[in-house]
Order: sequence, then structure tokens, then C-alpha cells
Amino acid sequence: MTVSEVTVGEVMAELAALEDPKVREVNEKHGDDHGVNLGKLRALAKRLKTQQELAYRLWETGDTAARLLAMLICRPKAFERAELDAMLREARTPKVHGWLVNYVVKKSPHAEELRLAWTADPDPVVASAGWALTAERVTKRPESLDLVGLLDVIEAEMAGAPERLQWEMNHCLAQIGIEHAEHRARATGIGERLEVLKDYPTSPGCTSPFAPIWINEMVRRKQEA
Repeated sequence: MTVSEVTVGEVMAELAALEDPKVREVNEKHGDDHGVNLGKLRALAKRLKTQQELAYRLWETGDTAARLLAMLICRPKAFERAELDAMLREARTPKVHGWLVNYVVKKSPHAEELRLAWTADPDPVVASAGWALTAERVTKRPESLDLVGLLDVIEAEMAGAPERLQWEMNHCLAQIGIEHAEHRARATGIGERLEVLKDYPTSPGCTSPFAPIWINEMVRRKQEA
């Protein structure tokens, strides 16, 4: 059987064989309902290679592991804007949501249109995707962004935002402070006043997501590089 002849049923059977109860237990603590080791998932994707039609069919199963695999074998530029919007609204688990934004939408020609639409969406999970795309633009393509306006919104809304939206707004705040020296003092000050993620548990050797610490550490690393 060649790679091109692989069916959805065969792939689902292979995913089922990779299911590990211990992996599922860990993932479920983070809101993800699958038990497939991601290294093994990536190895399967490497073997399957890019297959857009198979990616569509895997996504349609609704299975989290299948959807993660779909995002590894798809062609991001092949999706229409409406398809990506619908997929995001279906992607309620954190890992599927994150991979869809980072592996697919960011590589799509529709990324900017979706960023603007999603950031203003009343659904906080959808809005969080818009802020994730905004954080990337702050870092890679800040031209024409209203950074002062973004800081105004973050200052006014981040403290009371739902968890996932708050996380992405905080990410955007940190990136503004890291990448744009003229706004660093204000970004740091907003973080200090709001204290969002100040007490977030951080593993040894990892940088805290608390914006003032994050900003200072990343700026220090850049200066030493």
C-alpha cells in the first residue's frame, strides 16, 4: 500500500493503536482529550507527507488526535477564509486551537483578514486567536499596527478577560515591550499594575509569563546576544 492509498479508517486505526492512557491523563489536565504522544504523531505525519484531501477527512472526524494530524499534513494556503473561520470555531480544545492558529492560519493568505475579524469577535476563544495573530504581527510585521491603541485595549480589558483570551493579550503585551523600546516602559507598567499571571507557576529554568519579568528577561537576552 502506497502513502497515497491510505484511507481515513486506516489512519484512525493507527491513531487508536498509539493511544496511551498515561498520555491522555496528562493531556486531560490541560483540557485536551487525546492520548497520542506528539512525537509519534509527528512521525506518522512525516510518513504520510502532505495530503490535503486526507487532512480534510481527518478534520471531519472531530477526533482531537486526527485533527492534530490533519494540521501536520495539510497545505495551509489551500484553505479558504470561511473554512478557517469555521474550523477555528469548532476547535475548542487548547492544542487543536493552538496548532490551527500557529501551523495553518499564520501561513494562510487570509491571516490578516482573520486577525481583524477574530480580535473583535464576542466569543473570547475566537478573540484569543485574533490576539495570537496580533502578537506575531507585533514581532514580525509591526508596520501600520497601532501599538498605542493595542496597549490601551490591553490595559482596559486584560485583567477581566477569560483565561485563554487573557493569556494571548498578555502575550501581545509582552511582545510590544520586548520588540518596541519606545513602548517598553508603558508595557511593563501595565503588567505591574494589572498583575496578570504574576503568580503563575513556572518550572525551574523557564521564564515567567508575568509580563514585566518576561519583557526584562527577553530584552536582557537580546542585549547579550
